[in-house]
Amino acid sequence: MNDDPTHQLPSEFVARLRAIVPEPAFADVLASFALAKPATARINTLQTEVPAALAELAALGLTPAPVAWLPEAIALPADEKRTLTASAAVGAGRVYVQGLSSMLAAPALAPEPGEEVLDLAAAPGGKTLHLAALMGGAGRLAAVESVRGRFFTLKENLVRYGAEFVETYNSDGRAVGRKTRERFDRVLLDAPCSSEARFDCRDPETWQYWGPRKIAECARKQKALLRSALEAVRVGGRVLYCTCSLAPEENELVVAHTLRRLQGAAELVPLAIPVANVHTGLARWNDKTLPGELAHCVRVLPTADMDALFLALLEKRRSIGAAAPG
Repeated sequence: MNDDPTHQLPSEFVARLRAIVPEPAFADVLASFALAKPATARINTLQTEVPAALAELAALGLTPAPVAWLPEAIALPADEKRTLTASAAVGAGRVYVQGLSSMLAAPALAPEPGEEVLDLAAAPGGKTLHLAALMGGAGRLAAVESVRGRFFTLKENLVRYGAEFVETYNSDGRAVGRKTRERFDRVLLDAPCSSEARFDCRDPETWQYWGPRKIAECARKQKALLRSALEAVRVGGRVLYCTCSLAPEENELVVAHTLRRLQGAAELVPLAIPVANVHTGLARWNDKTLPGELAHCVRVLPTADMDALFLALLEKRRSIGAAAPG
């Protein structure tokens, strides 16, 4: 009998993880899939101020601790999550329960008040709300979601959290770029993925549909979405591509494919991510050397506090022609 809870993970996933993660970090990364992470949340500055929200939570007997790299972020012991989720602060839209790694995306895109910004795969809306807060409600923010049920969840969250000014569209993000060419200053693409970061050793259902076929299916969709995002952004504008997958096929290889197909129309921009558990994009995968520019991509490695995240920031250098077949 094996008492190691990570033994429950698919063996193919563990083998791939060993090839992806730097050896000194591998044991801790693997162990993170068996840990109960703290409850984390972002104080919604569209509805309240940080001191007021902290006082409201403390009055419930909760013990929110600040997160050094984001003033609106808080962390609480895992056993306080149920009380937090059931609180009026969450119910009334003053506090949004969200993983710490998810809070890295909007600041990395760095939208400014008055800009036109697009969230191309927006539901359930956590990153959209963060973009809205950073924009201070000034400018235009459009949110697209293709899945009808998730689209209505997105709309409900935007209303609850005071971001009614966000324009919402129940559309296939892969077609948005052709319809809104070069309209937006910045685009966030938190692409649908195989969700490997959310694997939990205690819950086999978290990897129930995982496998090479799922990864390949996601990668096909991600390539089309990333092209659409780059079509939608203006020349000189930026696209942030991120996933909660560890698979290179959904991350570095999607970015490399896109850059190759666009032949200089976009380039990677270095990212400064304010956490220590980061690594540059992979240099090799499956015995093949990857383009050196992928070192500008960032892999946030999972820890006891944070899930994995992949981020790549691209800047559009010139207009993009019609997509070639295939």
